[in-house]
This record gives sequence, structure tokens and C-alpha cells, in this order.
Amino acid sequence: MGNGYRELRRLSSQRGFTLIEIMVVVVILGILVAIVAPNVIGKIDDAQITKVKTDLRAIESSLKFYRIDNFAYPTTEQGLDALVTRPADPNIKNWSRGGYMDRLPEDPWGNAYLYLNPGTHGEIDVYTLGKSGQPGGEELESDIGNWDL
Repeated sequence: MGNGYRELRRLSSQRGFTLIEIMVVVVILGILVAIVAPNVIGKIDDAQITKVKTDLRAIESSLKFYRIDNFAYPTTEQGLDALVTRPADPNIKNWSRGGYMDRLPEDPWGNAYLYLNPGTHGEIDVYTLGKSGQPGGEELESDIGNWDL
């Protein structure tokens, strides 16, 4: 019984962290977050723009393969779905059996990419309305399209 009593007494005599020590650690963590957070947030925005540009290039390449097979781009009404699902148009005779894309990607903000044929910026337009989901805007809120590539 003597060893258990000494162990209990030894544990009760140890002191924990003081309030000042805890506050110093919290302040240091706050400073680190203040320094690191802006750099990380900026990188997230850059990554979203990079994803959009990569998706637009992939969609545009698939549209070019569609055009090679069918001698025309899908109509605006057929949309980008024509890259995944065969359109009901009887004039489409050379549609690729596996489709031109496995699935249509979404922009980083969860919206579908938009498509116009004929486009207002070129022969075809593939674009996203940006983070806002509304036409126009600035920076991440702005439209990003294949005309920006």
C-alpha cells in the first residue's frame, strides 16, 4: 500500500500549465494562422481557375472530335450532353460508341458548364459564369470561357 500512496501523492504535487502559458500558445497559433491563411486562400482561388481552364480545354477537345466524326458541332439545343449521350438527331451517323467524354465535369462551384453554337466570342463558346453563377462580375465572379484560353 505504501507504493500506491506515494504515486498518488507524486501525481497530485505536479502542477499543470498556467493561464499565461496557455495564452502564449494561443497567441502564437493566432499569429501563424494570420500569416498562413492568406497564402492558402490565394492558392485555392488559383486552383479553381486552373480547374476551369483544364475542364474547358478537355470539353473543347471533345467537341473537336465530335465535329470530326459528325462534320458539325452539336447545336446549342443538344448542348454538351451530346458528348456523353447520343443525340436523337437522325443526321448524327458517326457518333462515337463510348461517347466523347465519360461524364460532363462541373465547375469548381458546382455549376454545369454552358455552351453556345454559334458562339458570341468564336465559332463555339464553352464557359462558366464563375463563382457567382451570374453573368458578368469581376475576378472569381466573372465569366470564364474558352475564349480566355
